Amino acid sequence: MQTNNQVPVTVLTGFLGAGKTTLLNRILTEQHGQKYAVIVNEFGEEGIDNDLVVDADEEVFEMNNGCICCTVRGDLIRILGGLMKRADQLDAIIVETTGLADPAPVAQTFFVDQDVADRTKLDAIVTVADAVHLQDQLGEHHEAEEQIAFADVILLNKTDLVETSGLESVEKRIRKINPYAKIIKTAHCTAPLTEVLGLDAFSLERILEVEPDFLDSDHDHEHDDDVTSVSYISEEPLDLEKFQAWFGKLLQTHGQDILRSKGILDFAGIDDRYVFQGVHMLMDASPMGAWPKEKKKSSRVVFIGRNLDSMNLKEGFDGCKAT
Repeated sequence: MQTNNQVPVTVLTGFLGAGKTTLLNRILTEQHGQKYAVIVNEFGEEGIDNDLVVDADEEVFEMNNGCICCTVRGDLIRILGGLMKRADQLDAIIVETTGLADPAPVAQTFFVDQDVADRTKLDAIVTVADAVHLQDQLGEHHEAEEQIAFADVILLNKTDLVETSGLESVEKRIRKINPYAKIIKTAHCTAPLTEVLGLDAFSLERILEVEPDFLDSDHDHEHDDDVTSVSYISEEPLDLEKFQAWFGKLLQTHGQDILRSKGILDFAGIDDRYVFQGVHMLMDASPMGAWPKEKKKSSRVVFIGRNLDSMNLKEGFDGCKAT
């Protein structure tokens, strides 16, 4: 446990669907003998990621319905304050941001809030990057570029889905934005945890070169108003075939505007809960094991993207209910 006064904090960032939760689950399940507190932030009002984080001894704090870099930043300070009251019981804190977070205001918190600065130390900003979609994301989203620029370590993930020439192009683009970060190529975020945690890698001097006004207290972040989030819940079981047909057609026709989709589903006649995760037209689904005994079965889906109100998402989702 910590013997000094400052608890190290790793900020885990990366654009929507890059693989942050996959990395977080590895951290929580591998045998490393460390005690972590985890803060998970989601963009939408209906949280899914907290259920996707594996059951572990670590405490997981959920921050929904707002982005950690702006609207719920005060919640981060409050949670950190509570954790500092028992800092001697923690080895480190991990903060997983939303995929739409600008890491600058998050990192700034550890310097401009005096109580937080006294009791915590920003260890590193670790950015998970989607090798398949990063080039497009950098061209369309300021946040994606900031996540690369502020990174101390970049996990270039999903490299198994990209040819060598494509990887070289992506890496070259990353280097133009951030020539200093260590790049680790990986599939399924399988990088050694010794290269992700406990690095003491964050350099305020380097960040001030990138962003001279970094320590200004009014460094707030405004999101692209075109990007919104919607979520739906069904207490009734869904029909597997209906869902597959609806969701497949949805991604074919609107996948370019759906930046991120995810959900936990209750299918009629199937005991296990199912989890699906999508980025644009790519989608993966798999059984997640039995439903927790204390949790009532339900289906929850979340979409983040543009023009969502034109996709008839609620009608489509409701139409998947088993009859």
